[in-house]
Amino acid sequence: MDETLFLKIPLFRHLPKLDLFQLINELPIENPKAGSFIFREGERGDSLFILMEGKLEIVLAPNTPDEMLLRTCSPGECVGEMSLIMPEGMRTASARMKEDSTVRVMTREKFSETLQRYPQIAYSMVEIMSERLDTSNESAFNDLVAKNHALQKAYDELKEAQAQIIEKERLERELQVAADIQLSILPDVLPETEEFTFGARILPARQVGGDFYDVFELKDNRIGVLIGDVADKGVPSALFMARAHALIMAEADIAITATEVMQLVNSHITRLQKSTQFVTVLYGILDLKTRLFSYARAGHEPPLLLHPDGSVERLPHSAGMAIGLWDPITVDEKEITLASGDSLILYTDGMTDCRSPEGEAFGLDRIKNLLSELTKLNAQQVSDKLLETLQGYQNGAKQDDDVTLVTIKAK
Repeated sequence: MDETLFLKIPLFRHLPKLDLFQLINELPIENPKAGSFIFREGERGDSLFILMEGKLEIVLAPNTPDEMLLRTCSPGECVGEMSLIMPEGMRTASARMKEDSTVRVMTREKFSETLQRYPQIAYSMVEIMSERLDTSNESAFNDLVAKNHALQKAYDELKEAQAQIIEKERLERELQVAADIQLSILPDVLPETEEFTFGARILPARQVGGDFYDVFELKDNRIGVLIGDVADKGVPSALFMARAHALIMAEADIAITATEVMQLVNSHITRLQKSTQFVTVLYGILDLKTRLFSYARAGHEPPLLLHPDGSVERLPHSAGMAIGLWDPITVDEKEITLASGDSLILYTDGMTDCRSPEGEAFGLDRIKNLLSELTKLNAQQVSDKLLETLQGYQNGAKQDDDVTLVTIKAK
């Protein structure tokens, strides 16, 4: 044992060298193993320990979630002396060996005897307690500062989260208002005549969408039928949809042809439009006397015609340009006379592009096969059945695009 280590023991720093060596050598030796305790918090203490080799830890609430390390002791340090001077002699902390160690043990009786013989040990004890108090105060202060910083950080994060929640709720309210406004643009009730029934359904992919439709009365015993699909989704598309719908309705009231309506609306939009948005549209005029449906198709899906015998055909079509890209545009202008029992189905590409959970598109063939079974239904029932089947096929999968249907059926 390196006897110079004895001179480093703070408790005995004022003892004469020879007396110190004699005192230490009189103390019994113990060799506690790593992880063991030489005393525990709350026990009654009857000895102090001088660490000669190894390391130990002074801890509170050891082996619990609340464990706190107070300090780590090295050779030459004393531990447990506080219990020898406290009135009840209770241990205020636990001493756990950090590694295999060697300690000298001084009993309460030996300590009292030594204190009477060398009263200067009391001064050393006061100095040690003062140093530990300073260290404890500094540690407590640093711990308090760290906790204050952590608390401030948590408060700032909570405040930011609250602001985000408020902003999210505001946006949701505004989206709901936008959805209500968009729905108000669509017709509440579809016309029904002696010759025809009409049906329609719309299913936005988001709270607001870019699809729209309308069925409205015109002069001279005619009905206007409209369906449109703005590129993209969300609020920007909804705003563009509202503009396109309003312009089409305004031009349709002038009682001109469907093609002229498309060309005039395109001129308005390209003159006003400052972005790259565009809209595909099919607008037709149904003559209730002749059953002639004259329509102009601006880049939109061609209609499907369901005959009473269950056969379905996709109407002939040629190239047509979407509205809003350039001016002038070329539209696909066609007309068809609807025979008794015929159903004409107008739809947006969200119908064919809708996918199952496995990622397979619904497709045009499925629409045709389904329509062939719906010859006995009226126009609204056909639209309802199409959308119901589509949602069943989708089976909870993400909806990528708005879906809109308009059906015209000749009685």
